[in-house]
Amino acid sequence: MKKYLYAILVPGFIFQLCIPLFCQESEMKTVSSLDLQRYLGVWYEIARLPNRFQKACRKNTAAEYRLNEDSTIAVINTCTKENGDIITARGRAKIVDGKTKAKLKVSFVRFLGKNLFWGNYWVIGLDRDYQWAVVGEPSRKYGWILSRRPALSSEDRQAVNAVLQEQGYDPDQFIHTLQEPGETGE
Repeated sequence: MKKYLYAILVPGFIFQLCIPLFCQESEMKTVSSLDLQRYLGVWYEIARLPNRFQKACRKNTAAEYRLNEDSTIAVINTCTKENGDIITARGRAKIVDGKTKAKLKVSFVRFLGKNLFWGNYWVIGLDRDYQWAVVGEPSRKYGWILSRRPALSSEDRQAVNAVLQEQGYDPDQFIHTLQEPGETGE
């Protein structure tokens, strides 16, 4: 993903301009098809881009996806804080691309029976056996590497890094998630 920025110097200020023809972000692509039944279940977070809503998470981060009766997906995220307390965030996801089923929206805010503040959750990389997944969103501000096991082999990590680079992410910006044996069900 290349961006060409042009700086304009004005005494005391620098303004950056982006000329649309030259500054478009490369389009993010999802996997060609997602089998939701195979995707459901528990996923361990291997790494993520730093974000404000996971700031307190220090280790053992995992997500569980379950199908609801209304065809939405229950999302249960857990992690352990520095002091050992467990944080649980419950949300709901819905498929917004019926063709591939790989574009979802997720909300963790519920008010008066309605979910609010939906965010993009796009599956942009997926192992053919559903053993690892890469999740992102078009601005590339957020990103996650998930696995069915608490660790990835070096071969799988290379494959994941290739997906990240193809999709315009810098793999070096992802922070590793500590998964402690015995704490994650392994």
